[in-house]
Amino acid sequence: MLDRLFASIVKSGTLILQTAGGRRMSFGTGTPEITMRLHDRAAYYELAINPELKLGELYMDGRLTVENGDIADLLDLLMSNLALVQPGPLMRLLRRWRSMTRRWRQRNHSVRSRRNVAHHYDLSGKLYDIFLDRDHQYSCAYFSAPGESLDEAQIGKKRHIAAKLYLDRPGLNVLDIGSGWGGLALDLARDCGARVLGVTLSEEQIGISRHRAQAAGLADRCRFELVDYRALNGTFDRIVSVGMFEHVGVPYYPAFFAKVCALLNDDGVALLHTIGRSDGPGVTNPWTAKYIFPGGYTPALSEVVPVIERAGLIVADVEVLRLHYAETLKEWRRRFKAQWRLAAELYDERFCRMWEFYLAGAEMGFRREGLVVFQIQLAKRIDTLPITRDYMFESEQTMRFAGTEAMPRPVRAA
Repeated sequence: MLDRLFASIVKSGTLILQTAGGRRMSFGTGTPEITMRLHDRAAYYELAINPELKLGELYMDGRLTVENGDIADLLDLLMSNLALVQPGPLMRLLRRWRSMTRRWRQRNHSVRSRRNVAHHYDLSGKLYDIFLDRDHQYSCAYFSAPGESLDEAQIGKKRHIAAKLYLDRPGLNVLDIGSGWGGLALDLARDCGARVLGVTLSEEQIGISRHRAQAAGLADRCRFELVDYRALNGTFDRIVSVGMFEHVGVPYYPAFFAKVCALLNDDGVALLHTIGRSDGPGVTNPWTAKYIFPGGYTPALSEVVPVIERAGLIVADVEVLRLHYAETLKEWRRRFKAQWRLAAELYDERFCRMWEFYLAGAEMGFRREGLVVFQIQLAKRIDTLPITRDYMFESEQTMRFAGTEAMPRPVRAA
């Protein structure tokens, strides 16, 4: 079964399969030539039965290794070929089953949401120190020019978002849903004169965010709360959410946008920054759902816009960022591999292989499987924003977040 699977998939480039029993098989032609070695007989059958889950598990456990390249090269070879072929009957059946049951797997009520967030974001902060930029932006960077560093591109991302928020006067009340380690909220408070409330469900992130606000002298204008956005009251002039919507789940989209509508002033502006699918609705990869983002799902635009319309919000602008996240993940993976020893000291070698597989798989998802980033600008009134997009470009040119380099970095107890 596994032989037939690889024979049907790999046409461009060469995959060498080396089994524990000494068999050596070749699939495809040309370069690159990547060797995948299976270290026990059971691995061969497990991979054949459920490749989407078992490829990552076998790599994590050291039962599958890669030669003449690394796991990113193997995933690139497989995913670039998969993009050109139709899935077989078994794969179609598995995906249909996952699609039918995804509402159950995305039951992200408040208790489960907090547990899912803790699974990923309450890992040791020292892990994120290893591969994130100086400001700890854990979302897609914005590479506006060749040769930009990750730090420059992450500042560019924040500037790009701030320009779309139309911060046309100081003193605006801004809500940041899923505020992470606080970098965007702090910049909006300091450089744009906003009064910001950041909310998160991560115990690890909230303490660091509050410490940074205090250290920067911004605690009076930039507050952080450990609270579910669904429990918020009041209204805000601007609402921004970056990298959080992927954790909401399709069944909760109506509640999310209804809450945004209720919290947004009548002349307010909201900006949603989320990973999305360019090829229509799908399902979350089972390995990713099990080990990295339980309850997570990246939506197609067609799944989001109708819900926005029904919530009473206007889609004022949509931008699709292509390949920016692929380049971001490539740099995260490079940094992580360079500090592998430190990550292994925090956790173990199995965790390091899991994290490497996650970063490599995510990067190739953006390069080969139609993943993109949507930035969706929302308003309640048709006349809230200027009638051309010139204000975005003008703001982006003048809003430099020049003080970012001087901001206190995330600090943790030893």
